[in-house]
Amino acid sequence: MTHVDDHSPLKDKVFKRSLFLFLFLLFLLAVLILISLGSGHLSLTPADIWLTLTGSGTGAQELLLYQFRLPRIILAVLVGIGMASAGAIFQGVTQNGLADPGIIGIHSGSGFFVVLFLYLVSLSQDQPPVWANIGLPFVAFAGGTTAALLIYVLAWKEGITPVRLVLVGIGINAGFSAALLLIQLRMSESDFNRAIIWLSGSIWNASWATVLRLIPWILIFLPLALYKARILSVMQLGEEMAVGLGTAVEKERVKLLIIAVALSAASVSVAGGIAFVGLVAPHLARRLVGGKFQRMIPVSAMIGAILIVLSDSIARTVLAPSEIPVGLIVSVIGAPYFIYLLITIKE
Repeated sequence: MTHVDDHSPLKDKVFKRSLFLFLFLLFLLAVLILISLGSGHLSLTPADIWLTLTGSGTGAQELLLYQFRLPRIILAVLVGIGMASAGAIFQGVTQNGLADPGIIGIHSGSGFFVVLFLYLVSLSQDQPPVWANIGLPFVAFAGGTTAALLIYVLAWKEGITPVRLVLVGIGINAGFSAALLLIQLRMSESDFNRAIIWLSGSIWNASWATVLRLIPWILIFLPLALYKARILSVMQLGEEMAVGLGTAVEKERVKLLIIAVALSAASVSVAGGIAFVGLVAPHLARRLVGGKFQRMIPVSAMIGAILIVLSDSIARTVLAPSEIPVGLIVSVIGAPYFIYLLITIKE
């Protein structure tokens, strides 16, 4: 076996290729953001956008851009980054290419806790207080953690196989979905309709307050994920090899799961259950830059952001002035890919 040192031409070539790809995806994301700023029921030309950003636009254009479109697009980027990074970590920790948090029940666990929390708050107040909205990511994190623990315990049988984990996760997902339906049936009609739209994956109600609620979670846990990426790569060599290289596998696995649940749950708390982002983005990243998580997580994050921004633009324009939930657009893309993986990945 040929040894590749840290400064070999081969490693430098791989690094340069990965960096170029990341910058290209960043450029593509910027182009999509520009297109998304102008698309919708009320369209804006690139000239209108430039004039508005430089302070020369009309009052209506400033309202549309700054109060509606910009927070929505920024939220879409953050949600895509959070869900895609979480999916990459889940796939790495479980060594299971099907481990998307939206498929295996993490999203539904978070959603159940959030809807239950809002329902209990609504029993005493017509509108949720400020502290309730700020606390939603923490409530979603508790729900995601509960779902992850249930999946891990129920799927364990002298180890965890990929197919068993997915099947148990689908069962947990169904259980939380049924519990959610029971709560929704006790809601008022307006609250029920809002919950349905939100749970299907929607960022139509985006605001700067929502963006500020999500940003701290991404700024804290994404750098932690990147910091732990090397350990995640070592774990792919097998538990015995990882232990031999000085890795405390169980402790690191727990830390990585906490990071993944935090990124996923915080994203769900503001955008609902958008499935398949954590499945598709890491798989595409792996095909583009290989299996090293130091490269895969940043590329996954960019692909996730691109996927959500693109899906949101389609959701806002295809039936304008009506909107389609973003989660439905993503599902149209991700569901066939999931079926393909389920057929091809072996037990």
